[in-house]
Amino acid sequence: MRGQTLAKPNYQFEKRQRELEKKKKQEEKRQRDSAARNQPGGTAVDASPVATESDQAEATGTPGATVAGTG
Repeated sequence: MRGQTLAKPNYQFEKRQRELEKKKKQEEKRQRDSAARNQPGGTAVDASPVATESDQAEATGTPGATVAGTG
């Protein structure tokens, strides 16, 4: 056993592989999103946010829109 060294892990190679995998997944996601946006009536999510009643009350300044227990 003396004189034998264990193989050292190649952290740079592992990191590069993780980075390549992440980049690949991001590219696939970008292509899926792009394809979904280009389909008329497809499954693309509307970019405009949906306002809730509380959001609308805060925006309009309705007096009943305060949180209970404050003020």
